[in-house]
This record gives sequence, C-alpha cells and structure tokens, in this order.
Amino acid sequence: MSISVGQRLPDSNLIQMGPDGPETVALGEKLAGRKVVIFALPGAFTPTCDSAHMPSFIRTKAQFDAKGVDEIICISVNDVHIMRLWGETTGATAAGITLLADADSSFTKAVGMNYSAPHVGFYDRSRRYVALVEDGVVTTLQLDEPGVCAVSTGEALLQEI
Repeated sequence: MSISVGQRLPDSNLIQMGPDGPETVALGEKLAGRKVVIFALPGAFTPTCDSAHMPSFIRTKAQFDAKGVDEIICISVNDVHIMRLWGETTGATAAGITLLADADSSFTKAVGMNYSAPHVGFYDRSRRYVALVEDGVVTTLQLDEPGVCAVSTGEALLQEI
C-alpha cells in the first residue's frame, strides 16, 4: 500500500555523502518540526530524471524557500557515490538540494512506491513522486505514472501549495 496524504513517513535510515564519507541519515529526525519537500525518482543519470525532474527543483529552489520550505530532498534507489556525483554534475548540490541514497530500497518499499522494470535493469526502484511533508506527515502528494514527469515537478508542486 502506498503512502498517502495524512500519513507519517516511516523513520527510515538513508545515506548521504558527508565530508568524511558516507553518513547515515535518520529521516524521522531530519523531518521533525520542519517543512520539507521530498521528491523521488527512478534513478540518477537516467534520461528523464536527469533532463527534467531534477532540473525542475533546481529552477524552483528559491520559490520553495520563499514559501517557507526548510529543505528539498531527492531520494533515489542508488548508492551514495552515484548520488554525490549526480548532485555535483547537475548543480543540485550547489543549489542546496539534499540527495539521499536509498541503496537497498527499504524506504521506497516502506512507502509502497517501489516498482521494477527488468527490461531496463530496474529492480525495486522508486516511482516518480513529490511530497510536501510537515513534521514528518505528508500534506501533499503527487505521483506520476511510469514514464511520465508532469505532476511531480517543482513547478507542479508550487501550483498546489
């Protein structure tokens, strides 16, 4: 069953590249008392994620800041090294977007957003979605159909909040 509006996100451990190497991030602690945008996507460096989804949040970062959003977090079922490199090459890290690796897909499975597409080598990857989360509770959720990047973009979320 997929997460829905009004539900609290599970307190999962994700991984972020820190100054001294990989660091565990307790999502529940990171979300406590804060207004956060979380967007998830099938994979770093994949065509639509790289050309459309991530750039939409880089473009709109200042608008989210103006709406009182404390942080924008990108979650993908990739390893922390790929997420670090993708953040650097897209400009997401420089823009202030946090990239978190869900390397074993445990968070993605816990929120019911996993899917597989064996023909392209995707197993237990994340569906494409965006959520506004306040103090750990989902207040807005927009989920795209596989192969589409429309309602989960930064611009689309800004229209809803």
